[in-house]
Amino acid sequence: QVQLVESGGGLVQAGGSLRLSCAVSGRTFSTYALGWFRQAPGKEREFVAAIDWNGGSAYDTDSVKGRFTISRDNAKNTVYLQMNSLKPEDTAVYYCSAKGFVLSRKPGDYIYWGQGTQVTVSS
Repeated sequence: QVQLVESGGGLVQAGGSLRLSCAVSGRTFSTYALGWFRQAPGKEREFVAAIDWNGGSAYDTDSVKGRFTISRDNAKNTVYLQMNSLKPEDTAVYYCSAKGFVLSRKPGDYIYWGQGTQVTVSS
């Protein structure tokens, strides 16, 4: 069973930074595409960023445009989301997810999910 465990969330002032981490169990991490999604209260889960098995990445450019960076460390079975210039509208629970090889922007395409980590940005 593959498990994903997010960490790094918290409370930060607008303009600040956080780095989310997601540790993934299992021996096939290098074959996964990994995604970050977020869900604010009363809203649907939305795509933030994803990285495929060979390092190609995609972002929701409207919302995170130049502020967020996704990366992966295959030696540590970990994917990261560096979030800079945070805004109050970034407040949400952030979820890490995994699927095979090719990234997707659709949450329904991902097989494995973490429990989420809360990010709160105060104004």
